[in-house]
Amino acid sequence: MASVKFDNSTRVYPGGTTPAVDQLDLEIADGEFLVLVGPSGCGKSTSLRMLAGLEEVNDGAIYIGDRDVTDVAPKDRDIAMVFQNYALYPHMSVAENMGFALKIAGVAKEERAERVLEAAKLLDLEDYLSRKPKALSGGQRQRVAMGRAIVRKPQVFLMDEPLSNLDAKLRVQTRTQIASLQKRLGVTTVYVTHDQVEAMTMGDRVAVLKDGLLQQVASPRELYDRPANVFVAGFIGSPAMNLMQLPIVEGGVQFGDVVLPVGRDVLDKASGPKVTVGIRPEKFEVSEHGLPATIDLVEELGSDGFLYGRSQMEGADVNLIIRTDPHDHPLAGDQIHLRSTAEEVHIFDTESGERLN
Repeated sequence: MASVKFDNSTRVYPGGTTPAVDQLDLEIADGEFLVLVGPSGCGKSTSLRMLAGLEEVNDGAIYIGDRDVTDVAPKDRDIAMVFQNYALYPHMSVAENMGFALKIAGVAKEERAERVLEAAKLLDLEDYLSRKPKALSGGQRQRVAMGRAIVRKPQVFLMDEPLSNLDAKLRVQTRTQIASLQKRLGVTTVYVTHDQVEAMTMGDRVAVLKDGLLQQVASPRELYDRPANVFVAGFIGSPAMNLMQLPIVEGGVQFGDVVLPVGRDVLDKASGPKVTVGIRPEKFEVSEHGLPATIDLVEELGSDGFLYGRSQMEGADVNLIIRTDPHDHPLAGDQIHLRSTAEEVHIFDTESGERLN
């Protein structure tokens, strides 16, 4: 096992001027499960491919343990990748697929069989070792791809959106299997996904990327409770945080027909007459006074309810999401007022997007 370090690593594709990954500075501890998350095109897969040696590093360096692997060939980096498309050989059995890399490496037949069986037990694949991939479900194929990585006993696992081909129920099941398996094996793992729910439920820490730049790296709880900027605030959390630009007034910010108390020490850092206020859907409550809103749609999800509404701010509609009691809530078409407490709001600079409180 080993730690991983991106040391101001940059990747600029040929013919491009804007880096796909721009001076990525990130350390991953030995045995840690780190998730790279962000929207499509943010550089997360490129970062993983740089670590794997499949993409050139134009500037900076990458370390696995104490070893600089920036210019080391992929096969010599002691890493194993799990891809989105499984990449299984259709003419080989599950056992042959799992042991193929060991065969190429010259590992003896007896040891190969032993390591394949050991991985199969971990992944509940013992009954499928003689089958071909076409006779397996998507989830079983993904487990075979995991097994192929495990038998190699690498220093680092790299996983590039391994669950995106699975249906919703199987994704939930498989992500818990991967997370618990990683804990048992203790292998340093870098996992790429665009799904922030996946990131929040699997990672020891989560690194959020946007346009090739690292926005924040922290535990899932810290990302949710203290997002570093407007982008992270809007990206992490499902449903997303409500973000509103509100004017600064005496004693705080104007929130409908009430003033939301915000300290002068926070507001003095703002670069303009307004701040961006972020409120999680569960931190709103319906009240007699506050921010006026019209409810357009109610979603009842059994244990939860969500109100989708809008509020007028300077002549424009701002969409809002409010978590509510699934049995007792306003109805579509209702006019309501919303309140929140000062302790439960996030204040960001409107120009820079950086957190102020």
